Amino acid sequence: MTKGRTELGDITPHNIKQLKRLNQVVFPVTYNDKFYKDVLEVGELAKLAYYNDIVIGAVCCRIDTSENVRRLYIMTLGCLAPYRRLGIGTVMLEHVLNICEKDGNIDNVFLHVQVNNEGAIKFYEKFGFKIVEEKKNYYKRIEPADAYVLQKSFKEGSTDERKTASETSSEDTTDKIMS
Repeated sequence: MTKGRTELGDITPHNIKQLKRLNQVVFPVTYNDKFYKDVLEVGELAKLAYYNDIVIGAVCCRIDTSENVRRLYIMTLGCLAPYRRLGIGTVMLEHVLNICEKDGNIDNVFLHVQVNNEGAIKFYEKFGFKIVEEKKNYYKRIEPADAYVLQKSFKEGSTDERKTASETSSEDTTDKIMS
């Protein structure tokens, strides 16, 4: 496939069903209605990725604040298999990292990745993410059930990275209803 035009677009009530369908195909877990309702509220933190005007990917994030630590959690970032390795994931992740940079008040960005997803782990490591924790039995109905917490920190001397990444993890599982 030749290099095409990649653009990010807003997620709206008119195209939320495209996001749902995309997530069903790309991810091994099912997201509940609250996930999609919340996505409509986060503005720039949720985007559809278009390749030559076709929806082929999406990124959905949220800000978590607790104990005076402000973190950005990447809930989902993915693209359809035939469109991988075309720089689309990079466009989506750079969008997220630019939001963090412009905000200037985000301590770190983190996400969960299934432990056997070597492609995703290598992708995030290229952008300075590090594995800071392994969550046993994070996923309910898929194998392997374990997840790594990958994190990229922005502020020097912020609180213990392992602690900050895992504080939100327990509530994250409530966002997912595993298939």
